[in-house]
Amino acid sequence: INAAYVAKVPGFRVAAQAHSAAEALATVEEVPVGLILLDHYLPDRNGLAVVRELRLLGHQVDVIMVTAARDVATVQDAMRHGALQYLVKPFTYAGLRAKLEAYAALRQTLDGGGEAEQAEVDRLFGALWATGEPALPKG
Repeated sequence: INAAYVAKVPGFRVAAQAHSAAEALATVEEVPVGLILLDHYLPDRNGLAVVRELRLLGHQVDVIMVTAARDVATVQDAMRHGALQYLVKPFTYAGLRAKLEAYAALRQTLDGGGEAEQAEVDRLFGALWATGEPALPKG
């Protein structure tokens, strides 16, 4: 379902799919990718182990965690290892689209190079944490 959703977002395409940590790591070695949508729950290793391994291998690919893992320790570990966003399953197309659009805006700004004033830095960091979906009322 992620691939179908990603294909609907302008500016994004699915370069490859992997169903295990080993496949993901091998794919990154063979296929140039800019962004990985990564589940934490993989059959052979967890997603955060994949992120750690990518970094050890020198891959600076961007990562958005898309997972059912909701515990704060996992979220915190994802942040510490450089995940740019974290989307909890189940999610809507609108939720994924918002994360991808925020990511695209960030990449466009960062790829421009140059220097940034504090307000621009604050905007960049704030853009990553936009929810993308209005909160549902309680009750």
